[in-house]
Amino acid sequence: MSFWFNTDLPTEELAQQLLGCLLIKETEEGVTSGWIVETEAYLGEFDQAAHSFGLRKTPRLEAMYQSAGTIYIYQMHTHTMLNIVAKEAGNPQGILIRALEPHSGVELMEARRNMSGLGVTNGPGKLTKAMGITREDYGTSISEPPLYLSSDQRRIPKNIIASPRIGIPNKGKWTDEPLRFTVGGNPYVSRKKGTVDLDLGWQ
Repeated sequence: MSFWFNTDLPTEELAQQLLGCLLIKETEEGVTSGWIVETEAYLGEFDQAAHSFGLRKTPRLEAMYQSAGTIYIYQMHTHTMLNIVAKEAGNPQGILIRALEPHSGVELMEARRNMSGLGVTNGPGKLTKAMGITREDYGTSISEPPLYLSSDQRRIPKNIIASPRIGIPNKGKWTDEPLRFTVGGNPYVSRKKGTVDLDLGWQ
């Protein structure tokens, strides 16, 4: 099990604990990192929006059935999406990382995205391109390089906002379940609404 993941906690609690964690990616081009400001929880067998709903098993889903902290990567259209397994092996629940506040390697992230400003990492496909996260990271551990969470650096949100997940139509109650978690007042949250906090939402 990854050092960070307590499988006794509900996945929606783990999704909130990840807010403020520092995500780091090492590549030949350089090292980039960012503070996680938005996550979504996917609750596996009974969650109609989860890839593993009904304990579906395909070659693409193999990593979702591995131990907590395993990285599950999938493609949506042209976008690479980063997920982390949240439960013990065989219990395919996971957390989608939806947005980051850049911390280090900002120039490299901007070059990869061919832009600057909030739009560099304020979405799940944007942050993976900015950080150089690819299918090669599939099945690796979030506690070990080259893609990992810092074990000693973390920021604490002042306020965590729960809301329905994005892009989940026609899934019954699961469309409206408040399983998306954001750092209140942080400008890097995707589809940002409301005012920006002077401290960007951190204590």
